[in-house]
Amino acid sequence: MLHISVKKFQELSNTELYGILQLRSQVFVVEQQCVYQDLDDKDQKALHVIGHNGGNVVAYTRIFKPGDYVETASIGRVVVRASERKYGYGKEIMKASIQAVEKCFSEKIIHVSAQLYLERFYHELGFEQIGKGYLEDGIPHIAMLRQ
Repeated sequence: MLHISVKKFQELSNTELYGILQLRSQVFVVEQQCVYQDLDDKDQKALHVIGHNGGNVVAYTRIFKPGDYVETASIGRVVVRASERKYGYGKEIMKASIQAVEKCFSEKIIHVSAQLYLERFYHELGFEQIGKGYLEDGIPHIAMLRQ
């Protein structure tokens, strides 16, 4: 079962921060073979939506209020541990992230920079493509907006 919490950067324990960074590195750098600077000085502004299972961080996003990353509220660094994807944690963490944006920022319009192969996943959550596709760190992406 997934237990989800939303925390400011300053509220994260050392263990949680380590688990978040380990998961992001495991998926974005190792699994997707993408060398990029994950520690981008944006975590301090974000709210962190953390999915725990058995004490381990297995799902995660970070959310931003309008203007802290893009013009609108946004959700990024969406990640689920490979071994946990079969349980639907991706949808759970995204639904919790959408609710957190609405509750914490009083915003309904939400931006995501989605990996192209996940277009259908985000579409099912109410996101629509805006603009043309682009490469980000060598991976095809599209901008999507939920209104």
